[in-house]
Amino acid sequence: MQTLRDSIGTEIRRIFADPGGKVIEISREDDGLFGPTSACWQVHGDVTAMMIGGIASLLLQMLDPRVLAGVWDHSVFRQDMRGRLRRTAAFLARTTYGDTEQALGEIARIRRIHDHVHGTLPDGTPYHANDPEALAWVHVTESLCFVDSFIRYRKPHMSLRERDRYFEEMTQVGELLGADPVPRSYRDAQMYIRDARSRLRFDERTREIADLLLNQPASSAALAPFHHMTMQAGIDLLPGWARSMHGLSISLPARLAVRGGTTGMAAITRWALAPGRTVRGSGAAA
Repeated sequence: MQTLRDSIGTEIRRIFADPGGKVIEISREDDGLFGPTSACWQVHGDVTAMMIGGIASLLLQMLDPRVLAGVWDHSVFRQDMRGRLRRTAAFLARTTYGDTEQALGEIARIRRIHDHVHGTLPDGTPYHANDPEALAWVHVTESLCFVDSFIRYRKPHMSLRERDRYFEEMTQVGELLGADPVPRSYRDAQMYIRDARSRLRFDERTREIADLLLNQPASSAALAPFHHMTMQAGIDLLPGWARSMHGLSISLPARLAVRGGTTGMAAITRWALAPGRTVRGSGAAA
């Protein structure tokens, strides 16, 4: 049984390791921006929920023309999608579980990268990655998808107070990145997404990036079922209007099968990574 657990855990960690096998390094000189009792530590510590939330948030983010343009014009997403996703995972791990110095350093690093990401939309409108509104769209979609995925696959009875605490904590990261506005509660985040719908668009560039995301191969044959289920669960997590914009659909029987299968997959993942086997513990800190 222990051998099976180790094997599954090793395969899961491969998702977050670079091609050389190096995992995310975490510095722990202090409790960082949040600390062990925070909602962020709880939500971000569930690997399956985070991966599903990440897929859904990326599909939402690319509907904003400014965010899509930054990816299209400047990112190596098309050439190294898995690497791009690992770097996003590393940012979340270091800002959540790293010490204060590492978290702030990671945020400053991202801001420096954003300084060089700018250009012009197809309609002639200039864009800049450090635009507060574009940063807010990325921050809010990410945070909301992480919480909604956590609720669906880990803690169905998560109270509104706990959800609000998560958004209040995440305000630190959003504001340090330069995002504005930054909702401080779950309901405000939902309202923000609702009010932003009028500026969202779907075109051939969106379709290409979405296809690259959804059709990427699994990192190993052993993880293929896990990978497929994660993608389907990410699509299922999207609001219906967002699935329609992407031209994606999922029938009720398929939705029930995905949710049931993903719930089982999440339980297996937690078993394989516990105790003391979380992804955050696979780096410098145990």
